[in-house]
Amino acid sequence: MGLIVALKTLHIAALILWCAGLVGLALMLQAHHPRHSQLDYGRLRRLTHYSYTRLATPAAVVAIAAGTGLAFARGVFEPWFFLKLAAVGLLVCVHAWLGLAVSKIGETTGQHAPPAAWLVLALALPAMAVALLLVLAKPALPGDALPEALQSPRYRPLPVDETPI
Repeated sequence: MGLIVALKTLHIAALILWCAGLVGLALMLQAHHPRHSQLDYGRLRRLTHYSYTRLATPAAVVAIAAGTGLAFARGVFEPWFFLKLAAVGLLVCVHAWLGLAVSKIGETTGQHAPPAAWLVLALALPAMAVALLLVLAKPALPGDALPEALQSPRYRPLPVDETPI
């Protein structure tokens, strides 16, 4: 039982940091303006870069790794879990989108407009809420809620001759 508690604690702590990082990054990127002085722009650029590379991304990796370990340790493979994974997939997409914006802002000073914070938050906050609600409620969805192709193994070979390394 100690391993599950440790994984769950690590997973929740990393999720809190990751979600807070996504919200913070969306708001920080909104503050980038070409009319800032070079010093202010550089300072804000470093803050967003470090927030993305040293806080949000490591927290995302730890949250996903701990969540994967927790799923296998608890054997949670039910329909609600796959819906939760879809919400997490959306968070990963938002994370990558913010990373692209952080990168472009650093490469094209004053020439790249970051995504609007309201748009980022309109995607991220519902995904966070759905993931949280699914985990807390663990709704009993009917077995046929997933397509048949996702309910049983396909026993088909990979579309390549050998497994990529």
